[in-house]
Amino acid sequence: MFTQTTLPLMAGLLFIPIISFADDTTADLNTFSMGIAGQYAPRYSGSNQQFFQLFPVIQGRKGAFFVDSEKGLGYDLQADNGLYLEHTLGYSLGRSERNSNWREGANELKGMGNIKAAMNTALAVGWSIAPWVNIEGKAILPVTDSQGVAYQASFTLIPLQNDIDTIALQNTALFGDRRYMQINYGVSQKQSERTGYETFTPGGGLYGINTSLMWNHQFDPHWGTTLSAGYNWLNDDVANSPIVFRQNTFSFTGAITYTF
Repeated sequence: MFTQTTLPLMAGLLFIPIISFADDTTADLNTFSMGIAGQYAPRYSGSNQQFFQLFPVIQGRKGAFFVDSEKGLGYDLQADNGLYLEHTLGYSLGRSERNSNWREGANELKGMGNIKAAMNTALAVGWSIAPWVNIEGKAILPVTDSQGVAYQASFTLIPLQNDIDTIALQNTALFGDRRYMQINYGVSQKQSERTGYETFTPGGGLYGINTSLMWNHQFDPHWGTTLSAGYNWLNDDVANSPIVFRQNTFSFTGAITYTF
């Protein structure tokens, strides 16, 4: 199940491949990891309700190609100066108009209609300026349904990284085009008639900031664990949407993995 929906999902777990790939000593390793993760997060972006979810963790790599339960299937190209290009094909679970235990959704959205599940492709360009700092720009584009384009610009600091522990702090600016914003935060006339919410038409551009703190610990060469905490802020333009009930939200994720 490959998802490319909202940034907080598994955000901390995905620092590990980026950091490792920039290191020549690990770039050629072929690895495969499996595990399970639990996340306590808002039911959808802007919800004032939290829910707990369990989901599998899969991360595998063979040369430049990889599979990742959050990013999807992809490949990356690395340069000696720290520049890299990453291309992935993933799957968005969409959003339900009622409470769901396996994807975003809440009863407060009844009458809004479901956001369809859809395949996405993502292109990221980044630069590992030093072993402890990384910048990246990313675009996520729809493939099987016209749901708009999302963009991300992130800055990551890694104050601690050794064979046992890695700590990373990432700050990400979130952007969307008009189509993406309308689907996720807008209320059309028909939706207004069904729900009683006022119509709302957001414009494209910057809509939020996400900050994540991650700690990864390796017990031995096989067993490892990751803990992460995320803070998500929506700007005033999006926060004025009648389906946004909380402008500031938190999420917490924990995972345990086994590397073969």
